[in-house]
Amino acid sequence: MTRRLTATLAALEALLVVGVGLSIPLALFTVLWAAQFGFQLDWIIFWRAAADTWLLGHGVTITFQLDPATALALGVTGVGDPFVVTLALLGFALLTALLGVRLGRRLRDEPHRILGELVAITGVLVLGGLVVLSAGHPAALPSRWQGALFPALVYGLGVAIGSIGATNPARVRLRQLIADASPLLTGIGGAALRAGLGTAATVVVAASLLTTTALVLGYGQVIALYESVQAGVLGGIALTLGQLALLPTVVLWAAAWLVGPGFALGAGSLVSPVTTSLGPLPAIPLLGALPAGESPFGYLTLLVPVAAAFAAGIAVRPRFAAALDRAYGEDLGPAARAGWSALVGLIAALVAALAMGFLAWVSAGSAGPGRLAVVGPDPLAVGLWMLVEAFLGITLGLLAAGVRVPRRLRPGR
Repeated sequence: MTRRLTATLAALEALLVVGVGLSIPLALFTVLWAAQFGFQLDWIIFWRAAADTWLLGHGVTITFQLDPATALALGVTGVGDPFVVTLALLGFALLTALLGVRLGRRLRDEPHRILGELVAITGVLVLGGLVVLSAGHPAALPSRWQGALFPALVYGLGVAIGSIGATNPARVRLRQLIADASPLLTGIGGAALRAGLGTAATVVVAASLLTTTALVLGYGQVIALYESVQAGVLGGIALTLGQLALLPTVVLWAAAWLVGPGFALGAGSLVSPVTTSLGPLPAIPLLGALPAGESPFGYLTLLVPVAAAFAAGIAVRPRFAAALDRAYGEDLGPAARAGWSALVGLIAALVAALAMGFLAWVSAGSAGPGRLAVVGPDPLAVGLWMLVEAFLGITLGLLAAGVRVPRRLRPGR
């Protein structure tokens, strides 16, 4: 494609990304405006609600100020004061990132790839700024700089991931740097990075399976909460879509639960493998899948991240052992190999801890006034627990079978 055509299509792609994300809540709110309120209210109210929902899905902070009548009806201490909501509905961010991956893959082999990527990301930046300006209202005021920047950052991350290919100049330069570096350094660094990220990814996959199982087993309680809300057909659809947007966030909460620290659903509450202590909660049907009571065998779930780390250590063991053999051959004794294993296990554990801590930080925030200002896992606690579990599992995996490879896999054979 020519330079002009690439830029034009990239700009249209940015418009599509923002339009698709906004159309999901906007279509539902427009139906509510027509069916529930009979076109009597100003439609701009529902546009602002859709824009706030989309912005909140990308982690944008929104400051709410309830009117005195609503604050009195809710009956929460201090609810009449301004409060912020920062808990992200990560389903929208996931959609934006996936669309970015799609564009990055499509532009991989284009001669003007960088131009197309820059135009698309800049387009999302500008459109996000326009959305946040149109949604501003004293009752719900999103952060302007976050509203412009955060969707563009999420989209840019997706574009960067999608553009990674064999012919990507950045990847070619990175491969050249790795080829010029010390084989021992690249072997150990590559093994540690793969083991750490693999451990974190495996824990998140296990958390998604755990969330699915909990929803299936708690189906009755979820349905009971749906019935207690009495939201009607349209309200039930809106509630379901909102929970689908929240589902990736809940999966990250489940990952924190598997790691050990668990997560909070309000100040003073805790949902962990050993105990569940909850206060008053909003009537969200998804919360019906939460565990109840204490379990004396709860800490057995800690075997999941340890097992994931152990499997990751075994998976990278051939690369690690080959790097040691290239550097030292048969001159490296068992004690030295164990020391190298512990070092790589520590580096990999730091990678896993940083990854899980970041995911915990992304999934935590404020969901409302009062005690709801604390919702989600503690990133520091999740990172520290993951550090210990990953170090133990990865080091044991590297030490398994003496961290040696079969002779046929060794260099020179």
